[in-house]
Amino acid sequence: MFWILPPLAVGIVVLVFMAAGKQPPVKVDRTEPTRAVRVIAAAEIDLVPRAKGYGTVQPAQVWKAVAQVSGRIIEMHPHLRNGEIIPAGSLLFRIDPVDYELNLLKARAQLVELEVEEKNTRALLSIEQRNLALAQREYQRIQKLMKKGTTSQSEVDRSERTVLGTRTAAQNMGNVLDLIPTQRKLLEVQIAQAERDISHATVTAPFNMRVAGLAIEADQYVSKGQDLFEGDAIERVEVIAQVAMSSLRNLFIGRADAGLDIRRFSEALSELTGFRPLIRMDLGNHIAEWEAEFVRFSDNVDPKTRTLGVVVAVDRPLEKVRPGYRPPLSKGMFVEVVLRGHTQPRRLVIPRTAVRGGKAYLVDGENRLRIQAVRVLFSQGLISVVENGIAAGQRVAVSDLVPAIEGMLLQPEVDASLQQVLSGVPEAAQ
Repeated sequence: MFWILPPLAVGIVVLVFMAAGKQPPVKVDRTEPTRAVRVIAAAEIDLVPRAKGYGTVQPAQVWKAVAQVSGRIIEMHPHLRNGEIIPAGSLLFRIDPVDYELNLLKARAQLVELEVEEKNTRALLSIEQRNLALAQREYQRIQKLMKKGTTSQSEVDRSERTVLGTRTAAQNMGNVLDLIPTQRKLLEVQIAQAERDISHATVTAPFNMRVAGLAIEADQYVSKGQDLFEGDAIERVEVIAQVAMSSLRNLFIGRADAGLDIRRFSEALSELTGFRPLIRMDLGNHIAEWEAEFVRFSDNVDPKTRTLGVVVAVDRPLEKVRPGYRPPLSKGMFVEVVLRGHTQPRRLVIPRTAVRGGKAYLVDGENRLRIQAVRVLFSQGLISVVENGIAAGQRVAVSDLVPAIEGMLLQPEVDASLQQVLSGVPEAAQ
């Protein structure tokens, strides 16, 4: 039994030694958890409101060549082909005018004939009037003889018949002379019509134009009223861009006090909108741009898309061509139209993604989360314009916080790149 004592003694010594070297438990102070969050400062800037729309380029003026006379085409412009540009005043085509020249000669000859007929009729009328005077005197003489009983009743009747016949002939000649002015007017109309047909046989370009839809060839017979081709004006092109009504509304905010004078509606509308349209076209690795002019609104709202057509124009587009950077604005090009309105001063803007269900996450002076209801006036591109709820300079959280608990401690870090984009609002508002 005594042999058990040495091992026990050794165990007790080991336990005492281990207990003497053990460190007491460390007391850990519990701290509040924090969440890292990206923030930006709400900025107050002078904002240029913008609205976007899309449409196709079309000529501002289209002239349709329609044959006004029938005949065979005997001459054509050498460049009368689709896509060719023909200067104003150039001969486009000429229809054989021989038939109309013959009509003109015929009408002029008939007019000369009528003049001769009038002259002869007046001479004959003068003779008949003298014959009538003689016949009337003879009739009166015979009547006196009848009363004296020296002549018969048959002689009186014969003399009266002569008077009536002469009077009828004079009346007929007078009627012929009365109709001559009307006949002359009719012939003059025929002459004017023939001259007009001859002038219509030769067609010239009314303005600098590009040929489209050509449907004629030399020596072809064309009928009156036949469509021949179209001429697109090259001095001015238009784009009817379909723009959302909500986007257009943003451009008129703050302009409610500017009324429209219906007597000068177009000019007043242009002054009211203050639109400075910009036409843009994506060329792959480059965006081509053209400064444009606001012209008018279209006459209706698209029932499917609820968009309104805004017509903008570019003058002399061919002069604005820069090879490789800005192509010619040609018919059918699909382009983007950016409408820039009057500058709205001191607008408070924050990133659009910072508004969540009508609320924004703010970081207070103690770096704690404050959930603030905000009223957004309108959104544009990447930004939202805040009407109330946030003051300039307040820190706005742009990170997603799940869950977001009022008063939670945050570790804010300024998003410098987003802050810079927000300061360069023209880019953020695209």
